[in-house]
Amino acid sequence: MSKSVTSGQARRKQRGALANQWSSAVTQGVERAASRAMLHAVGFSEADFRKSQVGIASTWSQVTPCNMHIDVLAREAALGVDRAGGKAVVFNTITISDGISMGTEGMKYSLVSREVIADSIETVAGCQAFDGLVAIGGCDKNMPGCMMAIARLNRPAVFVYGGTILPGVHKGRDVDIVSVFEAVGRHAKGEIGDRELLAIEVCAIPGPGACGGMYTANTMASAIEALGMSLPNSSAQAAISSEKAEDCRRAGAAVMAMLETGLRPRDILTRHAFENAITVVMALGGSTNAVLHLLAMAHTAGVNLALDDFTRIGKRTPVLADLKPSGTHVMADLVKIGGVTPLMRDLLKAKLLHGDCMTVTGRTLAQNLRGTKSYPKKQTVIRPFSDPVKPTGHLVILRGNLAPGGAVAKISGKEGTRFTGTARVFGSEEEALKRILDGTVRKGDVIVIRYEGPKGGPGMREMLSPTSAVMGKGLGNEVALITDGRFSGGSHGFVVGHITPEAQAGGPIAIVKNGDPITIDADRRTLTLGVPKREIDARLKAWNAPKPRYTRGVLAKYASLVNSASEGAVTDAALKLP
Repeated sequence: MSKSVTSGQARRKQRGALANQWSSAVTQGVERAASRAMLHAVGFSEADFRKSQVGIASTWSQVTPCNMHIDVLAREAALGVDRAGGKAVVFNTITISDGISMGTEGMKYSLVSREVIADSIETVAGCQAFDGLVAIGGCDKNMPGCMMAIARLNRPAVFVYGGTILPGVHKGRDVDIVSVFEAVGRHAKGEIGDRELLAIEVCAIPGPGACGGMYTANTMASAIEALGMSLPNSSAQAAISSEKAEDCRRAGAAVMAMLETGLRPRDILTRHAFENAITVVMALGGSTNAVLHLLAMAHTAGVNLALDDFTRIGKRTPVLADLKPSGTHVMADLVKIGGVTPLMRDLLKAKLLHGDCMTVTGRTLAQNLRGTKSYPKKQTVIRPFSDPVKPTGHLVILRGNLAPGGAVAKISGKEGTRFTGTARVFGSEEEALKRILDGTVRKGDVIVIRYEGPKGGPGMREMLSPTSAVMGKGLGNEVALITDGRFSGGSHGFVVGHITPEAQAGGPIAIVKNGDPITIDADRRTLTLGVPKREIDARLKAWNAPKPRYTRGVLAKYASLVNSASEGAVTDAALKLP
């Protein structure tokens, strides 16, 4: 048993040990009269000052459909806290929309928002002296941002996923946001006209909830549940459903129970818990962004996690979920057959999960999964172990002379495991997209998009627009794409991202020239520039870093602080601590 679990058990013997531990600093004593006066104004009664305060971190916004309903969910979580004897205080943090900003300069703020969300939740909770937290996230960066704040504060907390969107329907087929991106490529190819593109556009997003495939939002929600930081099946509920409302109320009550027992996030966020999260992500065929975010969350929780852990776990974990973008089904289909818990039960039976990991329920993962029903016999969403989508993990860590610090590939098996072609180099996502759509990019090309890393972008944009254009143009099996940027969970095809060191830091991707041979070999886990070492060394010696694209504001601050993508792209790693 881990030391952290043991210490957590010791604390849990002290009933009510954490109740009012932090909030008493602003509610108790004659000298806090002014504080109480202000709290009276926002609805506190005399009795409330003796209760534990639980902050409800809401990511509600009209910015994106992923979060447009979370104000309602925040009120449900507050109700759960209040009914359990606490005092809930709802506050907001920000969200941005990847889907809206994708392919534009605005997308550079996407990964930055993860840090802003973490900073803002920590700031409010720390300042207001909340005893516990319920954090509700809906879009991609909300989830790791919320979790990083929870890990920093280490006060009793539960994460709630805002829930998945229901799919749109076009000509009898399910469609989603990726369908629209790929339709743009089909339009450029001449397969569909303006009317067809518009028809797909207007029906793809029918209402609230996160993007419907096993894209980044659903991936991270599932990973957080596997970590033990959400209630069972919180990751697999529709955004607009009675189940999701009940999940929020139960989360509020769970935080109050944690305050009573002394259970804290870092009792839960152990190395074994992160290994469980990686295993579930692999089995679900999840987003490449899970690598980036789990590394960042582990760093914040003080857990030593590295790229090689994804390789080790991926070798033993099959891909079992037939979910978009590489597969057939959407998250709503997984919800219908029972969600993620039956999959985790089966993974536990196969000895691929650590069942003794503690969770926010106060029970271990194994205890939570007892009595979980099997999937229906005729379902096709989750394959049996005897017939997996892929026998080993789809997230493949590549190294080689083009990525000495590592890179992340998403290899479903459908695109093959090896690609050799010649480089077609672009200095930005916009430039690459234009040349894909106008036919410049041809069969046999390896599209190289550089200076899009955490520092170089800055912000490490997602390359959904160019990867979707490639698929829409019918080049999915004919070209590859590599970048020091990253990918949307909706990206598929022969794509490699997170190349480190990035171009801005003088990585070898900075000196690739048009026509250079490049080989991606998933079996050997290598990414190789077919140029003699002496030539590579000469090019690197002659290379000079371009001037930063931003010199003021949040992007400039981010670029100056952020570390490598292979270490999570966090902004506090370089802090000099005593």
